[in-house]
Amino acid sequence: MIRVAVPKETAPGERRVSLTPDAAARLVKAGFAVAVEKGAGLAAAFADEAYRDAGAQVVDAGEAWTAPLVVKVQKPQPAEVERLTQGAALVGTFFAATNPDLLRQLAGRKITAFSLELLPRITRAQSMDVLSSQATVAGYKAVLLAAQATGRFFPMLVTAAGTLSPARVLVLGAGVAGLQAIATARRLGAVVSAFDVRAAVKEQVESLGATFLAIEVGEGGEGAGGYAKQLSADAHDRELEFLAKHVKDADIVITTALIPGKPAPRLVTNGAVAGMKPGAVIVDLAAESGGNCELTQAGTEIVHHGVTILGPVNLPSSMPLHASQMYGRNVATFLQHVVKDGALAVDLSDEITRATCITRDGAVLFGAKP
Repeated sequence: MIRVAVPKETAPGERRVSLTPDAAARLVKAGFAVAVEKGAGLAAAFADEAYRDAGAQVVDAGEAWTAPLVVKVQKPQPAEVERLTQGAALVGTFFAATNPDLLRQLAGRKITAFSLELLPRITRAQSMDVLSSQATVAGYKAVLLAAQATGRFFPMLVTAAGTLSPARVLVLGAGVAGLQAIATARRLGAVVSAFDVRAAVKEQVESLGATFLAIEVGEGGEGAGGYAKQLSADAHDRELEFLAKHVKDADIVITTALIPGKPAPRLVTNGAVAGMKPGAVIVDLAAESGGNCELTQAGTEIVHHGVTILGPVNLPSSMPLHASQMYGRNVATFLQHVVKDGALAVDLSDEITRATCITRDGAVLFGAKP
């Protein structure tokens, strides 16, 4: 029986927990011993007693960090890595591409680390896909932020004072977050249109009741794993010109476009913002990766030419209960994939394990040639 521990998250503003009581109960039933640091789930509304009822043990921080298998949401701080038992395993979302120092420290302590943002986009990995589950939260919450910031109703209203036209919402990027934003804005009654360089998402956009804005850029927009790819300079210039014509008519623009391993693509220029109507709102979900809007400042709200630009960060943490439930289910599924017969089984011939294992036996595997 392997012991898996859940320490309390220490990143500023982080309210999620890596395993919820229902996920802990599932692991206990599968033969795991689960230990949860005291208070680890409180910020997400999960009491210590709920974990005890699920069959988990509630422990102090020291005991949690010395378990042979530790699961987290955010990357560990350097001091936390030093608390891990040498040779232990660690699972979470560590964004390996931008944290080389963390990888070196983990390798130095011979930690077997798995970074779940690297999960391949294959059918077998769908139930482990933390990026998709957390993007669902972000897309939903982005619309609520926009509704709060805008000076207009989302739906059309017929009142004694006359008819009020519905808000016009434009969503840039039709991945998981974008599709959830489209669905949420439509449920609130807005007129929604969406843009994506991947023509393959047109059917999904239209199935949610939105209009798909198509552009011919002279090259395919879909890269490896179904993600959007970076366009050539000429194609990107045509894309910017096309989008500037559409954002000027929007009351709300929600941007969600990301390219794996690269800064977020710039889709809304300073000039495009200047052409928007006063009172319009931009919610930039790519703020932490540089922003889809040229003027976005991560974690900040600014007003430019009468347009409000929001650059929210870590939106999933603002809905910690459901975000944690989805994350915990993803993690529980992954743990059952890499633990066999009560012990960690690192099979690097398996596509899921190979893609997510970033350090092993004192070596940094991320970025290494197969």
